[in-house]
Amino acid sequence: MRSAEVRRDTAETRIALSLTLEGSGAGKISTGCGFFDHMLTLFAAHGRFDLTVDCDGDLEVDAHHTVEDVGICLGRAFAEALGSKAGITRYGDILLPMDESLVAAAVDISGRGGAYVSLPTPAQKVGDFDCELAEEFFTAFARESGITLHLRLLCGGNSHHILEGAFKGLGRALKAAVAEDASLGGLLPSTKGVL
Repeated sequence: MRSAEVRRDTAETRIALSLTLEGSGAGKISTGCGFFDHMLTLFAAHGRFDLTVDCDGDLEVDAHHTVEDVGICLGRAFAEALGSKAGITRYGDILLPMDESLVAAAVDISGRGGAYVSLPTPAQKVGDFDCELAEEFFTAFARESGITLHLRLLCGGNSHHILEGAFKGLGRALKAAVAEDASLGGLLPSTKGVL
């Protein structure tokens, strides 16, 4: 089982996170931000990852530190759980429909973390969640995990559906990318011999 546990304590957040890549999709998420908890639960379910997140953040300021720092911790957990990356599929992509919204999600477990996100939302907030924080999460996750990710809205008009499509799509793309490819015989999926 490829898994990791990450703890991170700062003056702004205290986070305990555990991740199992070969899971059942169980998410036990508590960040104090209801919509963000919902998105992480969907991410875990669609990626078939077991994910536990317990975050105590400075929500009296706003959710920025909570969302970004959870992204940092989740990225570190993915990097640790993947280990040497030998034998993984490496790439994953999906077009994810969520009612009227359609989101393209693609990932490359390249060792070169970067988030390329275009998810314009018509609303500034969904519930108490600032929509602009989604990109902060994806950026922190990509940087810390060493994963290149692309998320692009192809069409859509409902902010909840757009963000839900992005989190579900990322989960499903990552599920494909972290899968072990028996045809590689345990080798790295790179002509350079390193990821």
